[in-house]
Amino acid sequence: MPLLGCIADDFTGATDLGSMLVRGGMRTVQWVGVPKPLPDCNDVDAVVVSLKSRSIEPEAAVRDSLDALRALRAAGAQRLLFKYGSTFDSTPRGNIGPVAEALLEATGAEQTVFCPAFPENGRTVYRGHLFVGDALLSESGMQNHPLNPMTDPNLVRWLCLQSHGEVGLVPLDVVRAGSAAIEARLAELRSLGVRLVIADATSDDDLDAWADALVQAPLITAASALAAALGQAYRRRGLLAGHPDDASFTPTDGHAAVLAGSCSMATQRQVAAWSAGRQALRIDPRRLALGQGVVDEALAWAESRLDDGPLLISSTATPHEIEQTRSSLGEQASSLVEEAMGRLARGLVDLGVRRLVVAGGETSGAVLQALGVASLRIGPSIAPGVPWTQSTSQPKLDLALKSGNFGQDDFFARALNCH
Repeated sequence: MPLLGCIADDFTGATDLGSMLVRGGMRTVQWVGVPKPLPDCNDVDAVVVSLKSRSIEPEAAVRDSLDALRALRAAGAQRLLFKYGSTFDSTPRGNIGPVAEALLEATGAEQTVFCPAFPENGRTVYRGHLFVGDALLSESGMQNHPLNPMTDPNLVRWLCLQSHGEVGLVPLDVVRAGSAAIEARLAELRSLGVRLVIADATSDDDLDAWADALVQAPLITAASALAAALGQAYRRRGLLAGHPDDASFTPTDGHAAVLAGSCSMATQRQVAAWSAGRQALRIDPRRLALGQGVVDEALAWAESRLDDGPLLISSTATPHEIEQTRSSLGEQASSLVEEAMGRLARGLVDLGVRRLVVAGGETSGAVLQALGVASLRIGPSIAPGVPWTQSTSQPKLDLALKSGNFGQDDFFARALNCH
């Protein structure tokens, strides 16, 4: 039976989490949504359910998350982790707070911790403020996020806006005093009726301290980095049976391509780096709205070039271009791009693509749904938080599902071994 059941609020976040669980020594499978019937979970330490709940209405996010919880319980999961982005992507309405509070009620847990820190990727929390590198979250580019603009780096204040309960903090000086000090501070906050707690952490050592403090916790909420430390803590306590499976797998033969739907600053740099010397095509959401056959044109372009090596198709745009598109299309722009990326993925697979890199959480969700992929085996890491995965269904596909904010500038070339 799996020790840990995980609910991830987007698809790339789920693979990111799976990668860190494997790093922590936990044998991990990922479900794309809640499968019916439930797969066999013998010889698995962790199951990750990937939802598309980050940017939908809070009520729908809560409903989907509770459905995932019921499935994980049926599969035998003993503890629960709710995973969100390391930039705490949310709005004043949610969805992090509403989902966490619903899971608290459903599990009967007295309290839960919010630990978005991912020091290896430059996400740190100090005095409740989230930093991306040296910049506050609200000055990192995330303030321009098209769906969840993050305009306040104070996570205590931000979580208060989307929650009913009071929000507390375990500051860094307590964390540095070790797991016993963390546990004492959490107990003190519980005695005051504080059920939601932000976790300071600026290093992997801090995450180790948090993992030791939370090893018995029935419910944790976090970004993916804590998972590696948590797996190691579980193993130190003798809670994991057997040995992790070998994460490597044989790459699938076939053409390779990149689909980039994210407009994050990191993905903009990655698209620019690829486009400087390799095959690339950009699609325009405004042409999609006019029904101008953009997808068919892109597939015809790809068909004539796939024999020449990997290629990229993107809708990635600058903040100025995003604003222009919003002005003309409104929120329709995102759904148009997601639907187009799903159609492109199907078309590319029909053309013989078997290795596909996808940039953007919403884009990855649309691609997986369009391809009918129900579950993934988590494989080797390409970059922190981004593993290769392999579909369990036919045709066999190798998929790298990247959060928009992750990866080096040359990530696409690294993933596809283009040097």
